[in-house]
Amino acid sequence: MQVIKVTRVEKAPVAIVVSRFNSPITDELLKGAVDRLRELGLGTEDITVLYVPGCVEIPLAAKKLAQTKHYAAVIALGAVIRGETSHYDYVCEQVSAGCQEVMLETGLPVIFGVLTTENKKQAEERVGGSHGHKGRDAADCAMEMISVMHAVK
Repeated sequence: MQVIKVTRVEKAPVAIVVSRFNSPITDELLKGAVDRLRELGLGTEDITVLYVPGCVEIPLAAKKLAQTKHYAAVIALGAVIRGETSHYDYVCEQVSAGCQEVMLETGLPVIFGVLTTENKKQAEERVGGSHGHKGRDAADCAMEMISVMHAVK
């Protein structure tokens, strides 16, 4: 059996695509992600933030960033909170499938940090509440995947 050794990559430019919709939540996701990336050694020059109107627009923005070949990973941040219509289901499906498609087409890690919750309280619990901080988790995932991608070159 062969085991590939993964070592931490110290410096790697990361792009973050963040939805402005549900901004009280997405602002907290972004703050957590940026704070964690800084804690892990990235400088402000290593982090690019691109805002989009809503979650459905995240995959296209992620693809454009990936195509620049400047970034080692893209973090997708957003919040889809269930309402009274089936719109929630369509948005969740489109953004998750779109991010996966970008990742598989480009070979660049696209980290899915989009909250899909039943209500605002659940979303708030995931940006520093009882369920941790998903923005910070997305940053950790990005750095680990960057390391993985370097290990299997």
